[in-house]
Amino acid sequence: MTTIQTTDKADPKADPREAILKAAGDRILHYGYNKTTMSEIAADCGMSAGNIYRFYPSKIDIAEAMTREFGKNSRTFYEEIIRDAARSATRKMHDFFIARLERTFRIFAEHPKLMELAEIMGRERPEYLAEEAAQERLQIERILDEGQKSGDFALPADLTITADLVQCAMMKFRIPQLWTTEQLDALRPELAGVLNLVFTGLSARR
Repeated sequence: MTTIQTTDKADPKADPREAILKAAGDRILHYGYNKTTMSEIAADCGMSAGNIYRFYPSKIDIAEAMTREFGKNSRTFYEEIIRDAARSATRKMHDFFIARLERTFRIFAEHPKLMELAEIMGRERPEYLAEEAAQERLQIERILDEGQKSGDFALPADLTITADLVQCAMMKFRIPQLWTTEQLDALRPELAGVLNLVFTGLSARR
């Protein structure tokens, strides 16, 4: 993600959009979203404040682009779990949610200013968050579908409804604002406990 892997300066020879996201990421991670201005981002890119608006009409548009890149990279990371033929569907479900929790927790622990960005995105761009949830639900559907075909799962409802219910059950472990006072060592066994309940429900008709 552009906002996580940073260097000392944005590369002025880079694609303008990439350079803007790089500069914005550096500033937001250090100072926070509210204390970062478009003029500062433009200066870090070596362009005028007016020119930056050609690429991103507002600061929240930059924030969304950064968040989209993170979401894309995260889905690619989880895709490796889903495509791993050596794992059963049950193991994929477990590893998917554990990886999601650990990845999110560590990024927010390393970059606490991202919490401010997450809260602002929730207020200003809820439609984007809904889109991200829908993308994740599709990945859960694929695991459930594989599990149903292999006999690991007996779905209590249709595939889409079951994926939605599983996602709802695991919601706490995907939203950093819900565990700001908890540590990863406490969240892991809690997640495992909720997953055990999910697996019990999915296997109830076997």
